[in-house]
Formats: sequence, C-alpha cells, structure tokens
Amino acid sequence: MKFGVLRFPGSCDEVDAALAARRVGEAEILWHGDRDLKGVDAVIVPGGFSYGDYLRAGAIARFSPVMESVIAFAREGGLVLGICNGFQVLCEARLLPGALLPNVNRRFTFRQVELELVNPDTPFTRGCPPSLSVPAKHSFGRWHAPPQTVTEMRENGQIVLRYAPGQNFNGSVDDVAGVCNEQGNVFGLMPHLEHAVDALTGSTDGLCVFESMRASVEEALRA
Repeated sequence: MKFGVLRFPGSCDEVDAALAARRVGEAEILWHGDRDLKGVDAVIVPGGFSYGDYLRAGAIARFSPVMESVIAFAREGGLVLGICNGFQVLCEARLLPGALLPNVNRRFTFRQVELELVNPDTPFTRGCPPSLSVPAKHSFGRWHAPPQTVTEMRENGQIVLRYAPGQNFNGSVDDVAGVCNEQGNVFGLMPHLEHAVDALTGSTDGLCVFESMRASVEEALRA
C-alpha cells in the first residue's frame, strides 16, 4: 500500500500526513508541478496554505499540474483524501460538493474537536469508532452547500462526519465536518487526522482513517 502526499508551495502539513500514512503503509511526497503520481494506491491532499491562499483558499492549487492527474485518478475510482486545505482544494476542483467559507467568528481557530461518525460504510471510515477526537485549525472551514444539495447528500450517505453538539465553531451547515463524493472514493474534512495518530498528542483516533484506506485498497487488489 503506497500513499502519495501532495506538496504545494505553502503546504505545511504534508510531512505529518506522510508520517501518519507511513504508520500503515508506504508514503511518498508528490510535487505540485509534476503530473506523475508514481503509481500510488491513494492520494492525500494535505493541509496548509497552498499558494499562500491567494485569491481563495485552494483556488490556485486546483489548477496545478499534479491536480490534473489527481482528478483523473479520482474519476477512475482511486481513493483521494483531502485534509483542511486539501478539502478546500477538492471542493475547488469539483471533486467534492460545496464550498468552504470563512469561519463565523472570522478568525483562525485551533482546538480539539469531537466528531460523530455518520457514515461508517465508506473506504475511509470502515474501521472507525462512532466518535473521534481530532484537532482542527483553520480560518476558512465553514462548509456550505444549497439546502437541496445537503438533503440529497444526506440521502446518499455523503455526510460522513459531523461535529458533535457544541463543537461546530466554524458554523458549517448541518454541523458537517467531512463529506464524500457520490461514488464514495473522495473524502474531505477540515479536522486534522494526521495530528491524531500518536498517543503523545492526546489522541490516536485519526489513525483509523489511514487504516481504513489501507484495508480498502488491499481488498480491491485481492478482488
């Protein structure tokens, strides 16, 4: 199992994402200007401030050469995980529905948040417990989509994670913390799973997503 972790100018969490992925498999950093995905089995679009968040968070990264390959990879059924800025990039690339708007408090906020697992039947959450404790740190984390889209996503099982009661500091619609595409192979969330994989950080809850991805890829390879 090999993860590919993207690196853009301004990324700051790609190393931690790679270290988290290496707890369950191999991981390689993929440069934003290179279209070659190096034969990876899954892609992680990490957190940070890609291209300085100029114009709009994730808006410029969406047009990078590597994202052309990631979009093709996703359309072929490959697993793609977007964390924080990575979630923003995936929404800008239209691989995920909705958009990430400024937090309702209009400031960068960093805190540990409790999450509720809404859909355990995805390639990313099949091994996860009903609740997770994961840190979140962002300024543009308020997920928004039209009411009809939200309703359809609920019905399709695309709402994967919600903030537990009282934990939604950014004001996301329906308390959404993470969503997947209709096919279920692209998943994005704002909280930082890669910072919750070691007991020394206070939580190992994020590791279940990386383990679930490995199990899903290995199952597909055996099929």
